[in-house]
Amino acid sequence: MFARLAAAVALLCLPVLAGAQGAPVAFGQVQTDRSLPIEVTSDNLNVNQADNTALFTGSVVISQGAMRLSAPRVRVIYLADQSGIESLEATGGVTLVSGEDAAEAARADYNITTGVIELRGDVLLVQGDNAITGETVFVDTAAGTARVSGRVRTVLQPGGNQ
Repeated sequence: MFARLAAAVALLCLPVLAGAQGAPVAFGQVQTDRSLPIEVTSDNLNVNQADNTALFTGSVVISQGAMRLSAPRVRVIYLADQSGIESLEATGGVTLVSGEDAAEAARADYNITTGVIELRGDVLLVQGDNAITGETVFVDTAAGTARVSGRVRTVLQPGGNQ
């Protein structure tokens, strides 16, 4: 079971792109070595074989190399045949960090099958001195694209990372 969790979390550790109104902004400048070990720490772990889920609670931190996801609660949902992980749901205030770049949101849902990460609730993306805010960000890790919606605000500093 933990090997499957590690495989899913490894997918989380890919660099992703974020864009505002069609203008791509790089996120995660540090290439993560997927062969590095993945560490999951939490205060509690509950596994439910009946509904194919595992729930990590209490200061959950998932890390691999320079990539780190932290949240108070992360629910792992396995495929019906238990051959892999379907999705991850991080709630309670989520922080995703890759190298110097960071994203914060109230919630993050990662669909392993489609490769889409949805960040929702007062999303803030920061790279250097530049920032993008919105209500929802959809990141397609396979295509390397993202869409920000919900009163998008972009702050680009002159001479900063663009």
